[in-house]
Amino acid sequence: MVPSWRDQARGNSGSRDDRLTFSCQCHLGEQLPFDFPKSIDFMRTCILLGSSESDVVLDLFSGSGSMAQAIMLQNAMDGQSRRFVCVQLPEPLDPLEKKQKAGAVFCDKLGKPRNIAELTKERLRRAASKVKADNPLFVGDTGFRVFKLDTSNIRPWSADAASLDAQMQASLSPLLEDRSQDDVMTELLLKRGIDLSVRLEVRDFDGLRVTCAGNGMLFTCLESHIPASSIEALASGLTTWHRELGGSADAVCYFIDEAFENNVAKSNLCATLVQQGLNQLHSL
Repeated sequence: MVPSWRDQARGNSGSRDDRLTFSCQCHLGEQLPFDFPKSIDFMRTCILLGSSESDVVLDLFSGSGSMAQAIMLQNAMDGQSRRFVCVQLPEPLDPLEKKQKAGAVFCDKLGKPRNIAELTKERLRRAASKVKADNPLFVGDTGFRVFKLDTSNIRPWSADAASLDAQMQASLSPLLEDRSQDDVMTELLLKRGIDLSVRLEVRDFDGLRVTCAGNGMLFTCLESHIPASSIEALASGLTTWHRELGGSADAVCYFIDEAFENNVAKSNLCATLVQQGLNQLHSL
């Protein structure tokens, strides 16, 4: 006999959940930003049937974010630490379309682009606050990070001879001009196979920003200029931080090669780091 489960939730319970999550200023009259959102109770039951502690739940076409809210709530109820990955295309919202007007107006009030993904993110922010408020003893994590699909931060290389001169000049800078240090850090996490939700900590050594991911798994200094006068402070700060986190031999460091004032500065930094146990040094 095939196992079956009959859901007892009412068809309008998802809209009720939306009203509880979005305050009265968040919708146009009685119209909610989402049509027929999934019931939180229904989603919680699915989670209980198909997941266990520390599982990662993938929600493609996440829409209103009901699944993510249900995971936060269920974690608060049973003390587990399930995580979620929500995938939602930034589908445009047309204020002239009756079914999309409320969502578009809501995005305007937030000062955000008119698309479904912006509604999803705001729903999750408010849901996280509500779960914390309703469950004051819950100490779990209700935060989330937002990533957008894009090309690599590393400048592409073409074998086209006609553009060789231009590429040689551009290759002096390995990164695309419009990319931030956070963008590059995210790509490095992916390439190193490190969880995108790991803890990130930032420290400043003589004006140089250094980021540590995963309690010492990865260190990056992605400044565009590293003066020779800052090498001693940078090396001391990095090695001290590395020791504070246990001094793992697997720790990896990344720098931008062209950032060093000269080769002597780069060589001195590398020699000091290796001497202090940071052996896996890479440059972009």
